[in-house]
Formats: sequence, C-alpha cells, structure tokens
Amino acid sequence: MYRLTTASLLDVIGELFSDEISIAVSNTTEYVYYRPSKRIDLKIRNGDPVKEGTIAHKALETEQKASEFIDRNVFGVPYHGMAVPFHNGGKLEGCVTAIYPAFTEGKSVVTLKTHDGWKPIPFQDVKYIEVKDRKTHVYANEFFGTHKSSLQEFEYVLPREMFVRCHRSFIVNVNHIQEIYPDTHSTFMLAMDDNTRIPVSQSYSSYFRKLLGF
Repeated sequence: MYRLTTASLLDVIGELFSDEISIAVSNTTEYVYYRPSKRIDLKIRNGDPVKEGTIAHKALETEQKASEFIDRNVFGVPYHGMAVPFHNGGKLEGCVTAIYPAFTEGKSVVTLKTHDGWKPIPFQDVKYIEVKDRKTHVYANEFFGTHKSSLQEFEYVLPREMFVRCHRSFIVNVNHIQEIYPDTHSTFMLAMDDNTRIPVSQSYSSYFRKLLGF
C-alpha cells in the first residue's frame, strides 16, 4: 500500500500554491522544511533557527495561530504570514507557516536617482525594470534612472495587476507590451512600446501566461 511521506505531502501542498505562497515548517527551534513561491522567497534553509519577531516564533511562543504583517527588518523583505502550531499527544512539536507577498505599501510612484537628485515616476509610466551590472534600472516614458531596491523588493511594492516578473532580470508593465512572440520552446519575447525586446524565461513562462490569460 502506498504511503505518502510528510515531505511528499508538503511538496504537493506547496505546488498547489507555488505561484503566490511560500511554505515553511519548523520544530520548536529550527526550520525543517521550506518551499519558496515565485512571488516571495525568504531564503530560509533547513536548520535555520526560528528568529524572534517572525510569525513562526510568535505561534510557537503562544501556542496559538498567529497572523500579521512583518516588515523587511527580519528577512530583508516585507511579508504577510500565518503560522499554525501543531501538537502531538498534547506536546508542542512545531508549526507550519504560510508566507504571502506584501502587496502595495500605499505608494503610487517610483522615486529614481538622477544626476542632480531624485525624480518621482508614477507607476503607470514605468515601462520595465531591469537588473544589470548589479544595479536596478527603471525605464519610464522618456526617462530612466536607478533605484536601490532589488527586483524581489519591487515585486512587493508594485501593483500586481500592472506589473509582472517575466525573467530573473526583468519586471514589465503589461500596459506597455505591444505584442508577445513565441521564442524558443516554452519561452516568449515581448515587444514593448518603446521598441525594446524583453525575454520571458522558461521558469516564468507558465506564470506569465496564467497572469495574462493566454
């Protein structure tokens, strides 16, 4: 008779929510399982201690379900989380944590560094964001500049109905895509309205298609 292991079950659950939600499991002191999603990755490793200030730590300390927003000071990125402790024979054994991306923080502009100072750019004017030469470059209508945030951090700030991660080096504003062309197997090329060509990598292609509905 086939018996599903705990790790296999967690992988199945993780796959169900792989686009949006990361799953972490800990015992009472350290993480024993972690599966990141495409939207958020806290870069937890098996054996990492459960840090004070995290949702998991609060759930273990109170032995009750915990749900709240955690700012970027703990893992370097902001996130929403829900942690549920579990017991065996009445004894606390650990907890399971679901980690959600912290969508928009109430901002409506991206403030870019210029030669003389800074320039606020409305979200709708941002065409795409690219990481190259270890810098984050933001391209807007007739303007481009650099920003201190990483692409991962931008994913949590930018409105999800407008911006899509399509490559490890690119986030695009879907309103500035003119056409989508098939490229190699399971990949695409985006023709932007400023004549830029941006690739959709294989690892993001299914997620990209799902969000754009094609």
